[in-house]
Amino acid sequence: MCNERKPASAATARINHDAAALYDLANRQDFTDARRGLIAELPGNVVGDGGSVVFDAHALDWIGADDPAPESVNPSLWRQSQLIRLGGLYRVTDRVYQVRGNDIANLTVVEGEDGLIVIDCMAGVESARQGMSLIREHISDKPVAAVIYTHTHIDHYGGVKGVVDPADVASGKVPVIAPGHQFDKYAIGENVIAGNAMARRSFYAFGALLDLDARGHLTCGIGIMSTAGPLVSYISPTDLITETGTKREIAGVEFEFLYAPDTEAPEEMHIWIPQFKALTCAENANHTLHNIQTLRGARTRDARNFARYLDETLERWGAEAEVHYGPHTWPVWGNDRITGFLESQRDTYKYIHDQALRLANKGYTPLEAAEVIELPEELRRDWANRGYHGTLHHDVRAVFTKELGMWDGDPVSLYPHPPVESARRFVEFAGADAILAEGKRAVEAADYRWAAQILHALVFAEPDNTAARELQADAYEQLGYQAEGPQWRGIFLSAAKELRLGEQPAPYVTASEDSILAMPIDILFDFVAVHIAGDRATGVDIGITLDFTDLGEQWTMWVRRGVLNARRGRMPASRLTVSGPKKALTGVLLKLAGAGDLAAAGAIRLDGDSGALTDLAAILDDFDPAFPIVTP
Repeated sequence: MCNERKPASAATARINHDAAALYDLANRQDFTDARRGLIAELPGNVVGDGGSVVFDAHALDWIGADDPAPESVNPSLWRQSQLIRLGGLYRVTDRVYQVRGNDIANLTVVEGEDGLIVIDCMAGVESARQGMSLIREHISDKPVAAVIYTHTHIDHYGGVKGVVDPADVASGKVPVIAPGHQFDKYAIGENVIAGNAMARRSFYAFGALLDLDARGHLTCGIGIMSTAGPLVSYISPTDLITETGTKREIAGVEFEFLYAPDTEAPEEMHIWIPQFKALTCAENANHTLHNIQTLRGARTRDARNFARYLDETLERWGAEAEVHYGPHTWPVWGNDRITGFLESQRDTYKYIHDQALRLANKGYTPLEAAEVIELPEELRRDWANRGYHGTLHHDVRAVFTKELGMWDGDPVSLYPHPPVESARRFVEFAGADAILAEGKRAVEAADYRWAAQILHALVFAEPDNTAARELQADAYEQLGYQAEGPQWRGIFLSAAKELRLGEQPAPYVTASEDSILAMPIDILFDFVAVHIAGDRATGVDIGITLDFTDLGEQWTMWVRRGVLNARRGRMPASRLTVSGPKKALTGVLLKLAGAGDLAAAGAIRLDGDSGALTDLAAILDDFDPAFPIVTP
């Protein structure tokens, strides 16, 4: 099979043409705002240390600022892509600047009296360096006085070592300020513990496996994705904000924080700078509807909390704010527009929450509720509430998950057969030829949703059935062309590509060395524990003491009954003690480095039965970064 991408069908072209009537395309205020305050264009590609292009500055030049949407792109998504591709160094307000368009996230810099305060650091070191170079060239060469992370997601801390020297943080010269009691746990745990599954799903959702063109990936809705793997770094916070109303004076500028946990991230905060009347609600207020449940995979969020903390922000600072800047997309200026923006976002999340639970209490299942809930006209017509990141459909279902759990309340879904067994039985009952014929009829009738659904059974029962795979790929492709949400588009088009070509290799590794090494020791053991193959480990009894010589800590881990546990201190049942710095011990535990070689080189010390490590390695599972999704 080959990846012979098809054009938009006549039905898809008509659907996308007619969709334009749903949107306020005559409203061009966002284009004015996205261009406002431009100081300098981006200097060119973001390049890694080895010369590889991490972000291609011209990759989206084919998206014309005034071009009509192609037939293969939803007109609302096309408009958002036209806005997202605008980039450069911008003045937000007096002494507040942003670099946008060279990363999925923005770099925000506040110029203090004797230093720069950096708010969020982009996803990669390379982009952050380019952003800081623009600041140094056009704004100020003052030293960095502080770094602030607004929340625990990788695209807001990953570039930190492109912003600040870790030695300056370690010495106490530069604080790293972040929200919450357990920032490290949530920042590192989310991206590593389930990192392989999350990465595979994110490559689908964010279009990393697709070509950048009108039949492939455009943008991810909130920013521009890397064209290769950025260098992701991490520095642990040194100053944690755990209470609303907390203030810090940095380089002569006062910052006030509103702690907003369990919203867009487990740990998140809003920031008010009274001197400049500048406000950010981090990712709780965006030029898009956000995810209540991410399609890449993460903990389900609380839609009610989005609304609650946005309202508290309005109550505290709504009457004074003159500019709202976000870690993604472009700012909003003017008090009336800011309060209208935040009120509209607040009410959208609360409407989704309240209406989902109203229908749940009437007996609707999540999918049934998602099919009928529509935003009120005033909210629906607001561009900032369109589904460029989350979508109304999957956010409604996420409220059910958050409040009621994974079961939809229908007994048939409580104990179903697994997908392959269900598919095999269905195909035996209905007949492969009949299913294929119905799938072909559905595609020809432009009933793509049904075609993808019924052909799924045939593909899972007969994964080598080329006709079924090609037909399902055609259906997914048209669904992708019609999708307003870029993540839905990415998932459908990636599915079509995988059906035609097979599993695609992962474009880059998301669990960086910095992320793994930054794991607190308890999370390191959690990470090792999810690698234990329970069926191979049930009869195993292994005890190993780890002496982290650089941290002055000893921990003992043991595997019994198929489970790995760990505690501080040494336990008498240990067969082996492994001593060395955390980096070396991490490599040993994760099979990234050979214990014998490290011991011979003097990097670690082994006391006792070194066969315990061999026994451990034998029960550690490996994760395929390109596991199948649309086939068994």
